[in-house]
Formats: sequence, structure tokens, C-alpha cells
Amino acid sequence: MLIHPIRPLYNNEAEILILGSFPSVKSREEGFFYSHPQNRFWKVMARICNESLPATIEEKTNMILKHHFALWDVIHSCEIIGSADSTIKNVTPNDLSKILNAANIKAVCVNGKKAEALYKKYMFNETGIKAIVLPSTSPANASWSEDRLFEFWSNSINAIKNN
Repeated sequence: MLIHPIRPLYNNEAEILILGSFPSVKSREEGFFYSHPQNRFWKVMARICNESLPATIEEKTNMILKHHFALWDVIHSCEIIGSADSTIKNVTPNDLSKILNAANIKAVCVNGKKAEALYKKYMFNETGIKAIVLPSTSPANASWSEDRLFEFWSNSINAIKNN
């Protein structure tokens, strides 16, 4: 059984909560979200935020908070083989109440289909917030190019911000 090693990233100005499923092996080693070099999350978010690609944890943290995002994952603990979402079992979900109580979250976005399924199963009844499903930025989602991911993510996030 693995326990999520990364604290949620948010402040009281966060408006959009982005949830993944569970950190990859590389993210668990680095102690920060989306640390696998082939995950397109930071490239996509930098383009959405119109910022240069952040390199350090501090730069990534600053960009996320500056643009009113919050980051975390659905799972608190689980069994998983490597980084494969398809192997996840025996899930205990994270408690989102501390983020939802502290921030002004307008929308919850999930990064990929597994995060969507887990959110629906474990969190929707608690939050009552329907998640907006974004295509996974994982390198395993090879059918989506970075440009295609950017276009979808950007359109979705801009629609939330303009509401």
C-alpha cells in the first residue's frame, strides 16, 4: 500500500482545482506533481498561463498559485504497479474539504479518464461538483499531441474563467 507523498497545492485564491489520479513513480521520487519529463502537464499549463516553462518546484508552485489553480490527486493511498493507472486498487480517497473550505473553487477538472472514474466513485457525492474531464497529459496518452492537449485544456479552462 502506497500513501500519497505530496501535499495539496493551493491557496485561498484558487478557483480551479485540477485532480490527477495518483502520482507517478517519478513524481513520488521528486515529491511534486507531474515530474515525469514526458508528462505534458507543465508544458500545457505554461502555455495556458502565458508563462515560460517552469523548471523548479518553486517556479511551478508560483505559476499555479499566481493563476488561481489548485493541484492534488483523487487518491490518498492505494496499491499500484509502477505508474500504471490500470493497476490501481484498494483506493482510499483524499479529503478535498480542506481545499474546498479554504479556496473559492469554481470548478473541478480531472486529468484523464482514471481520475474521472475515481472522482465519480469516491468524491462526487461529497463535493456535489461535477468534474470537467480533461484528456490526460500522461505520456501514456500518446494519441493526444501537446498542441491538441493545449487546445482542449485551454478552451475548457477559459470557459470556466469566463463564466
